[in-house]
Amino acid sequence: MPFLLSLSRFIDALNEKIGHFISWALLVAVLICSGNALIRYAFNMSSNGWLEIQWYLFSAMFLLAASYTLRRNEHVRIDVIAGRFSKRTQVWIDLLGFVFFLLPVTFLILYYAVPYAIISIQSQEVSSNSGGLIVWPAKLLIPVGFLLLTLQGISEAIKRVGYLMGLVEAREFEKHVATPEEEIAAIKAANNLN
Repeated sequence: MPFLLSLSRFIDALNEKIGHFISWALLVAVLICSGNALIRYAFNMSSNGWLEIQWYLFSAMFLLAASYTLRRNEHVRIDVIAGRFSKRTQVWIDLLGFVFFLLPVTFLILYYAVPYAIISIQSQEVSSNSGGLIVWPAKLLIPVGFLLLTLQGISEAIKRVGYLMGLVEAREFEKHVATPEEEIAAIKAANNLN
């Protein structure tokens, strides 16, 4: 079990880093959207490429941040029902959900997404829109995002089993709820701005 817990910590750290990195895609998407709108209205010119890069960035945010969201336990839940049970029962519900729902679905999507992305890469697929971009990087995001989600699902299952065995504290997988002030303080501390 110590090896599995180490693997879980590695997966958690990987998805934390990817989650923080991909959060910058939102800023880039907003800047591109704003710049495109200004140029379109000021100079009456635009390109489908600008619209497509916004879609790609949104896809990247959604697909690559899903595992980060699961890591932080901030995904949609049924807390109204599960919150009435003991912590141990809640952990069993989570574990069964990961094993019988999340992981089978992510494996199924990976099974179909990998060949889909490979075909797109091999054919060097390009958008059919005039001035459009290459498509394969966006299609490659699908298997990459679901691979990260699969890994995080495995990590979460390991932590739940560790909790049931008495090796892991519940705080390692509880929801990371913070006030805006706490978030700002954490960002300042992380950037050594104090």
